[in-house]
Amino acid sequence: MTNPSAKAQGSGAPTAAPDPAPGPDPGSGPDPGSGPVPAPDPRRWLILAVASAAQFLAVLDMIAVNIAFPAIGADFRSASTAQLSWVLNAYTIVLAALLVPAGRLADAIGGRRSFLTGIALFGLASVACGVAPGLGSLIAARVVQGAAAAVLVPTSLSLALPAFPERERPTAVGVWTAVSAVAASSGPVAGGLLAASDWRWIFLVNPPVVLVAWVAGLRLLPRPGCVGDERRRTGRVGERRRLDPLGTLLVLLGTGSLTTACVEAADWGYDAPATLAFLAAGLAVGALAVAHVRRHPDPVVDPALFRTRAFTAAALGLLSYFLAYAASLLAATLLFTGAWGWSTSRAGLAVTPWPLTVLVVSMLSGRIVRALGERTTAVVGGLCFAAGPMWWLFLAGGDGAHYVVECMPGLVLTGIGAGLYQPVMFSAAGLLPARQLSLGSGVLMMSRQGGSALGVAALVVITGGAARPGLDALRAGWVFTAVTAALAAVAGAALRTGTGTGGRDGQG
Repeated sequence: MTNPSAKAQGSGAPTAAPDPAPGPDPGSGPDPGSGPVPAPDPRRWLILAVASAAQFLAVLDMIAVNIAFPAIGADFRSASTAQLSWVLNAYTIVLAALLVPAGRLADAIGGRRSFLTGIALFGLASVACGVAPGLGSLIAARVVQGAAAAVLVPTSLSLALPAFPERERPTAVGVWTAVSAVAASSGPVAGGLLAASDWRWIFLVNPPVVLVAWVAGLRLLPRPGCVGDERRRTGRVGERRRLDPLGTLLVLLGTGSLTTACVEAADWGYDAPATLAFLAAGLAVGALAVAHVRRHPDPVVDPALFRTRAFTAAALGLLSYFLAYAASLLAATLLFTGAWGWSTSRAGLAVTPWPLTVLVVSMLSGRIVRALGERTTAVVGGLCFAAGPMWWLFLAGGDGAHYVVECMPGLVLTGIGAGLYQPVMFSAAGLLPARQLSLGSGVLMMSRQGGSALGVAALVVITGGAARPGLDALRAGWVFTAVTAALAAVAGAALRTGTGTGGRDGQG
């Protein structure tokens, strides 16, 4: 069984004359004769609040359920641990597999419609989870909940970004990232408190929040006319998106197979036939998907996305960053509960400086980006994150007696790195035209989910799968996380100076 809490959470200086119109076409320079820059949307912070609420629910439900796993197992005593693990893993696998197709669908039918449908489905699935009479119905409801989350997560960012002018987008994404940090840090506490009463409350607290977000979204979220405006500006009036069912199926099968191999490998064994079969199938289908999208006239994943250099750097950087992030979070947990022998509740409290630092730094990220520029901010963020595991590598001892000196500074360093790096890289979705915002967001979220799953799998291999690994095994894991975080900093250095978050010259 894997630990889903460990699976979880621009390209230059802002331009002097930002264009807050949704979805600027990257590479198309500003038109001096296009008239005055329109005023920012006065509802933009409310739109961000609605989008962030969806992100909060999606992250919280992934983490809180992990804490309630023993309580769920007590209700379904006849089920094996392997069967129970699907309550956790079904959500993760479906979420990862559907992110890109859901983003493409949102671009085709409109982000507003997609968001409202997704959040309503999430609420209904939450009710189904909360009243599930058996394990099979609970897992089925979790599958639906994961599918709804796959719609919400990329759509929430693509709806929020166009409402902000370029100079405010790092701040907006910083707030969005901070919400994820709050969900990640409060997930174990909320899960523990609710599970102490009844694990079903973890799901049943969602519908009231969903209802408020749905009503607010109905009133606040921009209507599809914005996309039509973008098409008129770019000469794409009357353009219709073709369906790509084969490409969608290939992406689903490839992503689902690879994610399943990573998620289940700890239970099946890393050299087990099932693990190797899913891994081989995922790679083979992935190769077919790449060949398909290169030939299809309007594929599920447009290769043109990756002709924007900053966007490509962001996708690769986030993949490497979340390899480090997930592995570091799991390594910290194993240090506290394994090498140091602390209780789960004490370990949860000990790791708190990390998400709290992410929260504070993310909220300040807009000012930091304006002072340093996006490329410098990303590089500094990646290096700060790498410094955290290096601190533990040289200073962490075997008894935890000096936690404040041995461990806490590393947690603060990784928190600073996360708070600086994530907002800049997720802002790269703003480089894309409006008709590709959700798809681009889905690609970046896929980097997050894929990196998280691979990071957990890599650390489990490095530590030999031990529940209580020794310090030598953890030190090898910290070397891995420091190297992958440094690679993320290299990807940040590939962002082009002078490219605003809106991406005027982001192609290369």
